[in-house]
Amino acid sequence: MRALAARHPIWSTIIALVLLILLYLVFAIWPEWLTDAIGRKKVFLNALFNGITLGGLYFLVASGFTLIFGLMRNVNLAHGSLYLMGGYIGFFVADATGLWLLAFPVAFIVVGFMGVLLQILVFRRMEGQDLRQTLVTIGISIVLADLMLWGVGGDFYNINPPSWLSGPMETGLVTSQRVRSSGEVVTAYLKYPLVRIVILAASVVIGLAMWLVLNRTRIGMLIRAGVDDRDMLSATGARTHLVFVGVFFFGAGLAGLAGVVGATFQSAAPGEDIRFLLASLVVVIVGGMGSIPGAALGALLIGLAEQFGSVYFPTYAVVLTFLIMVLVLAFRPQGLMGQS
Repeated sequence: MRALAARHPIWSTIIALVLLILLYLVFAIWPEWLTDAIGRKKVFLNALFNGITLGGLYFLVASGFTLIFGLMRNVNLAHGSLYLMGGYIGFFVADATGLWLLAFPVAFIVVGFMGVLLQILVFRRMEGQDLRQTLVTIGISIVLADLMLWGVGGDFYNINPPSWLSGPMETGLVTSQRVRSSGEVVTAYLKYPLVRIVILAASVVIGLAMWLVLNRTRIGMLIRAGVDDRDMLSATGARTHLVFVGVFFFGAGLAGLAGVVGATFQSAAPGEDIRFLLASLVVVIVGGMGSIPGAALGALLIGLAEQFGSVYFPTYAVVLTFLIMVLVLAFRPQGLMGQS
């Protein structure tokens, strides 16, 4: 932190000021003038929590995408279809068995093997051919979307969480205070869905585990070495194709896992594949290609921009997301945490 402040004193000051203002807005009891200016505190806090949890969902999708696209330089524009496939698989598994938790490993494994097929049948034959990969995976995504529409229809599918995760939990954050005629002070606290908080915590754990694997283990060393110089890694006797198949399995499996989360948060329906593919692209561009912390930061920024935009600037909500991307490309083309 000291090194960052020394290198970028102006930006560090701006970030610290923004964090202080945010802490005040979250924990302080709002005066009337502030409520008149930006609305009720409950609306603000709901937008904040929704943005953070949506950022967790975007991170799950984009982290698999950044492994395949950002780290391995394979353009997989069928990633959104893998997300939607995971949502459908999770719904039918949870509906058939009544076990919400079982939907996660099943979707992860099935969609992960779909990623392995893509790596063997498509990307291995087109290494270094970005344009061909782009066109072929766009075609695959269209075919998969039509097959899923034919197989499950155009309905919205929502996965119900188990009873022990249903309902809201009290966060302890004060949304308002009022004084009754008797002089008693009545305090209202924010309540938020427990399932969203649990899934956000799981996203944080997955992100930390991915960073540790890529930066602190032999497997992560092999992945990074294979990306930088595949021929030299092969000369050491490492099975590079097996390493890359494993990366594709994990990256695609994360997309399937995120599909189950998305179907629990919102729903699985036609069109969600395109939405989350675009979100993944924006997150990777904003955060930096191949950076797990960058994907987390980009996902958080995009999630917050979408939710605050929909609450306070509904007409320009979509514009805010792309405005962030344009500003990052203009001032830091490699992404906020990408390497130049």
